[in-house]
Amino acid sequence: MPSVRVRWIGIAIAALALLYASGLRSMYGVLITPLEHEFGYDRATLGTMGALSLFLYGAIGPFAGRFAGRWGAPAVLALGLLALGIGELFAANAHGLLALYVTIAVVVALGSGAVGMPSATSLAARWFTEKRGLVLGILAAGVSAGQILVIPPAQWLTDHSGWRPTLTVLGVGALLIALPAYLLIRDRGQRGHSKLQIETARGEGFAIGEAIKTLPFWLLAGSFFVCGYTSTGLVLVHFIPDCIGRGFSGQQASLALGVMGALNIVGTLGSGWICDRFGRVLPLAIFYLFRALTLVALMFVHEPVGLFVFAAAFGLNYIATVPPTSSLLARIFGASAAGELYGWVFVSHQVGAALGAWVGGVVYTSTHTYGPAYLSAAVLAVLAGIMVVAIRDVPRSRLGSAAVAGVA
Repeated sequence: MPSVRVRWIGIAIAALALLYASGLRSMYGVLITPLEHEFGYDRATLGTMGALSLFLYGAIGPFAGRFAGRWGAPAVLALGLLALGIGELFAANAHGLLALYVTIAVVVALGSGAVGMPSATSLAARWFTEKRGLVLGILAAGVSAGQILVIPPAQWLTDHSGWRPTLTVLGVGALLIALPAYLLIRDRGQRGHSKLQIETARGEGFAIGEAIKTLPFWLLAGSFFVCGYTSTGLVLVHFIPDCIGRGFSGQQASLALGVMGALNIVGTLGSGWICDRFGRVLPLAIFYLFRALTLVALMFVHEPVGLFVFAAAFGLNYIATVPPTSSLLARIFGASAAGELYGWVFVSHQVGAALGAWVGGVVYTSTHTYGPAYLSAAVLAVLAGIMVVAIRDVPRSRLGSAAVAGVA
């Protein structure tokens, strides 16, 4: 295992990679209005493209987590950044719906999915034990920071130069980050361990075939499905066009999203700290209940002050669910399996996100308001809180897992 100093440097570089990749993935809402104007696509069509992007973003997660554990995080992160950069550059030259689907909804989605929490969770779970919640919080905060450092500048550049130059600039940035991600993270995965160490790690962790036979896995997957529906799918994809439809300017909307990202960092770091000191189950349940309240409040926002108050409140909660969810997986099923299992749970998250993006587009196209979609998200958030309360925060015995699979 690398020295403490080298590990923290690696975590910092990984957080930077996650920051940039998440920013590029999160800016899809910036593109919706320009694509509507240039191509004449309706909100349902663009919501469907966003839904496919979100699904593929999550679908690559389990494989990214597995390869990061086996071959090391640097290779996975660098390849993901390369795909992300190339996809953005080709998207900047797209001239039809098929080209936009292939680049934004497929290549960019797969690239950003490789540079995500499953790869980072694999790294953090193997490198840290006592401060695992804090480290996962730092990595998740990198995801949050992408909204602050990428979306407002992307909105400004789109407003002043157009969406094509914006994607070109962002694509070049991804390519430039790929090299330090590969060179400065000193992780060789299982290649750096002896055969005995690898077999011991496998024996201590659950494979996906074993984990899916247990109730805690499905409770975590189900609650994370709701997380995706209520945040990445519904709010992140449709927040900016919804704000513009309510009479706010695009810059006000992107700035509010930036505020949301800033409070994401505070909420996520605080969540990791809370997990290390006070457990994971009760805070996670509270996070979902608080999210339900903020989503109901969003239905009544019509003034700039209310917009920014919502952004701050929702931001505190937006990614705060990640540290307790990933930490619960590592504690219940073993650190060696955490990356891959988080990847599979993240698939559930992105299925929820895809559904949220699609529902938002269809609801708006049919009713010209997002109110019913926000209400459905609030109800699901309450159900997620109930699911979380049923989870027992204790390591599971592999020998006894089958016998207690039905016990919370």
